[in-house]
Amino acid sequence: MPHGPCSYVCDGFPSCRTYSPSSFAEPEAMPSYQSVVKHSCKLRTFGIIWMLLGLAIGPCNSYIGHHRRAFHNDQPLSKIAMHRLSYENDSSVSIDVSPTLLGSQGGNVDFVTVQFKRPSGASISDWIGVFSPADFNSSLCTADTLGTNRDYPPYLCTAPIKYQFANFTTSNYVELGEGSLTFRIINQRADFSFAFFTGGLDEPVLLAVSSSVISFVNPKAPSYPRLAFTSKTSEISVTWTSGYSQNEAIPVVKWGEIDATAETVSVAQTLSFERSDMCGSPARSVGWRDPGYIHTAFLGGLWPSYTYYYTVGHKLQNGSYIWEQTRNFTGAPFPGEDSLQQVVIFGDMGKGERDLSNEYNNFQPGALNTTDRLVEDLDNIDLIFHIGDLCYANGYLSQWDQFTEQIEPLASHVPYMVASGNHERDWPGSGSFYLNTDSGGECGVLAQTMFNMPLKNREKFWYSLDYGLFHFCIADSEHDWQEGSEQYKFIEECLASADRLKQPWLIFAAHRVLGYSSDKYYAKEGTFAEPMARESLQKLWQKYKVDLAFFGHVHNYERTCPVYENSCISTEASYYTGVFNATIHVVVGGAGASLSEYTDVQTSWSFSKDMDHGFGKLTSYNRSTLFFEYKRSSNSEVYDSFLIKREYIDVLGCDSINNCPPFTLAT
Repeated sequence: MPHGPCSYVCDGFPSCRTYSPSSFAEPEAMPSYQSVVKHSCKLRTFGIIWMLLGLAIGPCNSYIGHHRRAFHNDQPLSKIAMHRLSYENDSSVSIDVSPTLLGSQGGNVDFVTVQFKRPSGASISDWIGVFSPADFNSSLCTADTLGTNRDYPPYLCTAPIKYQFANFTTSNYVELGEGSLTFRIINQRADFSFAFFTGGLDEPVLLAVSSSVISFVNPKAPSYPRLAFTSKTSEISVTWTSGYSQNEAIPVVKWGEIDATAETVSVAQTLSFERSDMCGSPARSVGWRDPGYIHTAFLGGLWPSYTYYYTVGHKLQNGSYIWEQTRNFTGAPFPGEDSLQQVVIFGDMGKGERDLSNEYNNFQPGALNTTDRLVEDLDNIDLIFHIGDLCYANGYLSQWDQFTEQIEPLASHVPYMVASGNHERDWPGSGSFYLNTDSGGECGVLAQTMFNMPLKNREKFWYSLDYGLFHFCIADSEHDWQEGSEQYKFIEECLASADRLKQPWLIFAAHRVLGYSSDKYYAKEGTFAEPMARESLQKLWQKYKVDLAFFGHVHNYERTCPVYENSCISTEASYYTGVFNATIHVVVGGAGASLSEYTDVQTSWSFSKDMDHGFGKLTSYNRSTLFFEYKRSSNSEVYDSFLIKREYIDVLGCDSINNCPPFTLAT
């Protein structure tokens, strides 16, 4: 019988629900992990496992990117040096998995138990990898898989989806020569197999592969729906993933008002992409995995603040339907509607494995905490903004399924709006503003396909959004934002278009810090933000009276005073009243990834800091009162908060600091 996520996987380890930095220590039962899990060079290409084949593989190359990302550079799967793989035929080694059929009780998540034996030679360096599709040998090798450079065999063609060390839950595994592990498996449109390795991550030796192939009842089933608002206030989009092409089945959504008899069926559009659409390795080589098909339907004519039900599914060629479970969502309030509106905003969350796979390097220790705290408070959330660095797949495409499954409880009920970050977009020669390799070769394709945002151009990830009393301007920090650029023109038009009588709260957001941050790496550059960012944008924020500017990229929390040109324009600390004087800048990049340190320089404009995982929440009580809270992800504790009280006449007013219109002395 498969174990649940907390049956014994968490026994003696950090709680399944609490992964705070202080508690997420390496278990005493596994002191060897430091010696096993070393910082290996970045994996660019894998090879075939079978020694008989004489194909070649590109060498292991290091990522070259901006130094601010070095502390979270290592995608866990990239630490497995399969380019040095060897194969050893040892008939005494066995690996068995049960059950072989997953999802028999419904759903797209299940658990498997892996039992393994190595009667002689059991080592602390033994580990189990999960592969999908189950056939991960030579049949999957192509010229693209191998890359343009050649090295030597043997080699493997696909990266594992996840891995665990053999002694993870059996502390005396080395003495016993046998053990078992529990893996949480999600439906990823293909079958699975499990492989037994020794040699650690640096010198892997394949000893055995499970004889049984694991699969879900319906691998192609619709999965992981995610909502998003469109450019029309009376419309919402729902996006999901499946294994059904349009030639096999028609993607549809049935939906309607709660308790109403009328039902609407909307047909969805379908997108996908190929390996050749990736810009480089590992996304184009060992990290590649078929993404399936991404479907998006548009549900229009929604009444403001009405609650609707919906179900995504597919009409098969025989006329029958495959349906996912039924869920609810609430339409957007009408622009200017004076009601309670609650918006969560954060960046850099990433993904976590609930069975603790891949987590030996503590890559994104806060991701599950943040997700779980938001799920607990879902009844008090109307809209979510994740402003870049979504899942840190870094070119290992299987991780996008893991991420969309993780956020499904949120994104399937509340619109989940995203921005583009360096780990989604950046790749040399791909049109991004930065010449690093942070996306692992994805160059934006995954983010802009997996999520449907109200973009005018899919390649230019900036957009505006009206929601009730809010007007949001979401910038793309990975494209040029300097004065005179196409995006600069968009930003000014977006800010200028805000009708502050209807929507008094004007919010700017981007992934990288274009405003103010006391991050130590920014401080070393002497900029305290992206170079030239404030010089280009602060006059727009000031002119159009932007209330708040949110940023990620830096993995901590920080709030400034109302600041303009490096100076605090107001001495107020937590209660801001009267006419607008300057924008408050908030860094909310601590949602999950490894935390960033502050500089020792005591900046005069920095008001509050917290080096912990957390997220921000905006609550608009009415058109004159806005409340902000920063909450820690470990326990939802409010660490920082402030209130803005501003009437419309205050928005019209000015304080002569570059936000007053021209005037004449004529009488």
